[in-house]
Amino acid sequence: MDATELTRPETRLTSYRNLIGGRSVDAQDGRKLDVLCPSDGIAFGSIPRSGAAEIDLAVRAARTAFETVWCRFTATERGRLLMKLGDAILAHKDELGALESMDTGKPASQGLGDIVATARYFEFYGSAADKLHGETIPFLNGYTVAVVRDPHGVTGHIVPWNYPSQIFGRSVGASLACGNTCVVKPAEDAGLTLLRIAELALEVGIPEGVLNVVFGLGAEAGAALTAHPDVDFVSFTGSPEVGTLVQKAAAENRIGCTLELGGKSPQLVFADADLDAALPVLVKAIVQNGGQTCSAGSRVLVERPIFDKVAEALAERFAATTAGPHEQDRDLGAMVTARQQARVKAFLAEARAAGVPVLAEGKIAEDAPSGGFYVKPTLFCPVPREARIACEEIFGPVLAVMPFEDEADGVALANATDYGLVAGIWTENSNRSMRVARAMRCGQVFINGFGAAGGIELPFGGVKKSGHGREKGFEALYEFSASKTIVHHHK
Repeated sequence: MDATELTRPETRLTSYRNLIGGRSVDAQDGRKLDVLCPSDGIAFGSIPRSGAAEIDLAVRAARTAFETVWCRFTATERGRLLMKLGDAILAHKDELGALESMDTGKPASQGLGDIVATARYFEFYGSAADKLHGETIPFLNGYTVAVVRDPHGVTGHIVPWNYPSQIFGRSVGASLACGNTCVVKPAEDAGLTLLRIAELALEVGIPEGVLNVVFGLGAEAGAALTAHPDVDFVSFTGSPEVGTLVQKAAAENRIGCTLELGGKSPQLVFADADLDAALPVLVKAIVQNGGQTCSAGSRVLVERPIFDKVAEALAERFAATTAGPHEQDRDLGAMVTARQQARVKAFLAEARAAGVPVLAEGKIAEDAPSGGFYVKPTLFCPVPREARIACEEIFGPVLAVMPFEDEADGVALANATDYGLVAGIWTENSNRSMRVARAMRCGQVFINGFGAAGGIELPFGGVKKSGHGREKGFEALYEFSASKTIVHHHK
C-alpha cells in the first residue's frame, strides 16, 4: 500500500491515497480526512478528500481500460484473474482482517470472517465469468436470432462503512466478471481494505485502470461519481435518503442502478419453534456488527402462547453480551462513528421517554477506552406496534420484541414497515413455513435460521423502501450486463 508517514500532534498518521489508473493519487487540492478507530476514537490515518476532479480522472482511466485493454480479455481470462485475486486476499487475510476491524470497530473474528467471505466472492464470480451464456430464439424461416450479454462499460460503486470488503466483493466481483471496469467510492468512515484489495488486483495481473478507488465525502466524491455522464451503471448500498439522490442522478443520465437501502427485518417465532436453535440466532442477528447490518433481525415477533418464555430467555442472553475494543473480540465492538453512536442513543432515549419497557441491557467492557463509540445492547419488550423503534431502522444493537396472536396477525405485523429486505421464520410446521415465506414482502426469507455465512451464492436485495435490483449469486451478473438481440436474416 502506497503510504507515507505524516507527523501529527501526539501520533503519527498513515496517509492513504487514491488508486487511479494504477497510480497513487492525492486530492489535487491536497485536502485530507482523518480516519478514526471506533474502538478508541483516535485518528490512525488520513485519506484524500477527493472531489469531482479525481472522480473524472478515475472514470477516464476506467473508460480507457474498458475500450483498449479489458475488452481484449476473454471471459475465461477474466475469471482466472478474479480467482487469483481471491487467492491473494486469502493469502493476506490476517493483514486485511486486522485492518477491517481497526477501521470499522468490529470484533477481530468478524473482521477476519468478512475478508474470507470477500475472497469467496471473487472465487465465485471468477468461476462464473465464462458461464454467463446467451440464448437462441426460434423465429421466422430464414432467420437466426441470438441473445448475448454485453458489459455496461464503466460501473460506479458506492460502498458503505458497515461491511466494506464484503459489499465491495459482491458488486465489483460481479461487475468485473461481466467485463466492466470499475470506479469505487468507499465510505469516508471506513473503507481502507478496498484500497489494499485493489492493489492486490494489480499484483495478480488485473490491468491498470480496470479497478479504481477514490476516497472522499459522499456529498462530494460520491455525488460526482453518480452524476458523471460517462458512468454506465451504478451500484449503491446505503440509506434510503441517499439512495433517492443516487437514483435521481442515474435517471438524469438515463442509466440503471441497483439500490440496497436497509431494512427492519422481522423474525417470526411460532409456538412450535425449536427455541434451543432459535434463541442464540435471534440474539446474534441483532448484536453482530453492533446491529449495523442492513439485514439485521431487529424485530422479534413471538406468538402469544410462548411470548413470556421467549422474552425471559432473550433477556438472559442479552444481559450476558459485552461490547469492547475490536482486539478483544467481544460480542460486538463500537459504533463506527460518534455520529452513529449519537443516532442510536437518540432512539434509545426517545423509546425510554415514551415508556417502552427495557427488559435487558448488555455491558460495555470496563477497560473499553473512554473515547470509543460504544452502545450497550438493549432489549425493549413488549414494544407497541406504533413505536418508532418498531418501524424505523436504527442500525444499532437494539431489539424490539412484540407479540402476535396467530399466523395472519404475524404476517401482517411482519409486513407492517416501509422496508422489505429479509425475514426469518421459526416453526416446525413445514406447510406453515412455506405459506408464511410466500406471504413475506421482502427479497430473502430464512426458515429456521437467519443469515448464511455471507450468502455469496444467494441473490440479495429488497422491495419497498429497501430498494431494487439484486446482488450476490449468479443473478447479479444480469444486473451488471445488458442483453443484446442479434437477428441474422440469411437466404
